[in-house]
Amino acid sequence: MSVDHPIFARWPAQHPDRIQLFSAPTPNGVKAGIMLEETGLAYEPHRIDIMANESHDPAFLALNPNGKIPAIYDPAGPNGKPLALFESGAILLYLADKSGQFISADPNMRYETIQWVMWQMGGVGPMFGQLGFFHKFAGREYEDKRPRDRYAAESTRLLAVLDDRLSSREWVMGADYSIADISLLGWVRNLIGFYEARDIVGFDRFAHVQRWLEAGLARPAVQRGLEVTAT
Repeated sequence: MSVDHPIFARWPAQHPDRIQLFSAPTPNGVKAGIMLEETGLAYEPHRIDIMANESHDPAFLALNPNGKIPAIYDPAGPNGKPLALFESGAILLYLADKSGQFISADPNMRYETIQWVMWQMGGVGPMFGQLGFFHKFAGREYEDKRPRDRYAAESTRLLAVLDDRLSSREWVMGADYSIADISLLGWVRNLIGFYEARDIVGFDRFAHVQRWLEAGLARPAVQRGLEVTAT
């Protein structure tokens, strides 16, 4: 199967019949790698060096005009036609539908799962990311700590929402691990790891989130997915 897309002039496909993943080991980037490892779908990874601004290379922008990772190209998309897709939540949903895994076929459960993915994308990702900026990176030099405190307070609130959700459930959707969990694992892991914000959000008080995070990170497919584009 041949691939006909500008992305492959810059990042050639060695296995053009497989899903092509373009990503980096960020909290959003690892979602796609974890999902591909969990589903067992055949794929080929390509590391996009975002520090070298490769996500704004014209070839990458032809795949994702928003210039963000992750993005995928499926040569065998719906109806047998190629599909280029960006936005990590959309990719999770697409791969769940393609594989028939990690989202319920029951319409009510399906929409509830999507709801939690949207919650992650609209709240957890932006808030945790801003806290990381103001707590660890350039923003930490700002004398005015109100931005940091604002994002810390909102991140703490979101953790409390997740903790309450997990107080009576093994996973976000209950007994079954789903794309809702996959969407969140990288972000919670980064918050207390790479962002070094464990103390500022009082993470140790959220026992249910801690238990869930440990269980998620113990999954072999998650461990592999976290490393897909790490080197």
